[in-house]
Amino acid sequence: MISALPPIDESSNSQAIAPLQPIPELINDLPNLCGWETDLEQVRQDQRPVFVEQSSVTLESCSAAFAVALHMHQPMVPGQEPGHLMSHLQYMFEHPFDGDNHRAGTFTYCYSRIANFMVDLINQGYSPRVMLTYSGTLLWGLRQMGRGDVLDNLKRITTEKTYQPYVEWLGTFWGHAIAPTIPAADFKLHIQAWQHHFAAIFGWEALRRVRGFCLPELQLPTEPNALYTLVQTLQDAGYRWLLVRAEQVCTPERQPLSQIHLPHRLEVTNTQGQSISMAVLLQGSHSTADSLASMEPYRQAQQLARQPLGDRHVPPLVTQLEDGENTHAMMHDFPAAFRNTWYDILNPGDRSVQGLTGTEYLELLQATGLGLNDYPACQVMPSPSTRPDVPHQRLHQRFHHAVAAGHRPPLASHRLSESPRYRKALLYYLLSQTSCFQHWSSESHWQSAWQGLYQQTDALLRQGF
Repeated sequence: MISALPPIDESSNSQAIAPLQPIPELINDLPNLCGWETDLEQVRQDQRPVFVEQSSVTLESCSAAFAVALHMHQPMVPGQEPGHLMSHLQYMFEHPFDGDNHRAGTFTYCYSRIANFMVDLINQGYSPRVMLTYSGTLLWGLRQMGRGDVLDNLKRITTEKTYQPYVEWLGTFWGHAIAPTIPAADFKLHIQAWQHHFAAIFGWEALRRVRGFCLPELQLPTEPNALYTLVQTLQDAGYRWLLVRAEQVCTPERQPLSQIHLPHRLEVTNTQGQSISMAVLLQGSHSTADSLASMEPYRQAQQLARQPLGDRHVPPLVTQLEDGENTHAMMHDFPAAFRNTWYDILNPGDRSVQGLTGTEYLELLQATGLGLNDYPACQVMPSPSTRPDVPHQRLHQRFHHAVAAGHRPPLASHRLSESPRYRKALLYYLLSQTSCFQHWSSESHWQSAWQGLYQQTDALLRQGF
């Protein structure tokens, strides 16, 4: 059984790995998605703890804890000019009278405001916590439309040591693809693309601190080989835990889980009999945007007591992720509820319920001697598998055929990931898998956007690398 949360080897990890040179965020006006795989591998090998040494929380005095995460996403769509891509957020600004497009300004503010909340609270002496997961398409779109101020605001709480201990980024798929609907071979492409892009914006040290992973829509693949590939790829990429919905998993006896607020050990076996496991944190089945907007995880934690784990009792963790900009409640009610939660925790002097991040919680448990093998086992709930549709399968075949051709002489002497033609084709290929084109496929605007993107992607792949 492969463990995703090994014991800390102080002898090998006591020294930081030599600093790496910064990498460009844009290459020929396109986001940096590949080419620095050697540097990525070096970052992954640095397994020093991220949060525990700076954490102000002690589990011994804590009865329960909670962790909140904000998911942010906007897709890229074809622009009016041939071959031009633009953020859908920019499209909303340019078409303010269509649907909810008048909210474009509010959406943009939501992408940035969490940094303001964290800075204000920390500077006032409070200890807030938040986890963030932004799609690569959103990050690039903000830069492309001239909203570097949003990225700079996020960079402040990500890189400045005053704020680092309170903010955790979760990795995700760069193009916001839904895992069960894309070929398993493409998981690695999305994961490494997001890591490249994130490191280019926020730096290698910031990427080293990204230990948790959040799938778009929290949708796990259920086919055994695809799931095995996902977990193996996540581990190879340096991730140590995964956020999943509680209803997606069950006990090995296929019974509902009884302690969803404790970390679990997701066990996966492929059709060749190979087994792998990974730590998972669970989101309850009744979570809604309204409940996060009112900081319901905090109130749920107040109703819980310590629970048995391994050979001791530990505080359970109520975990919830929701879109940070969608719904009236998240736009307008969340700010006050988020601030008031940290006021309530500190002002009365009752520290029995604490806010944490996912990695911080797992590292605190590990510091007490609890690890992956102490977590209750779970497995993915069996359900019908989803296969990519015909157009996506066709693009997949063309992309990987082009990759195979690119590794043959005379091209084999060059690193394919450093080729400009490969970078551009990879970008379009990942964008073609964005979930929005499937989710909104019945609307003419999205049908047209998908058809345009498909044609551009297909043309690039036919050219080869």
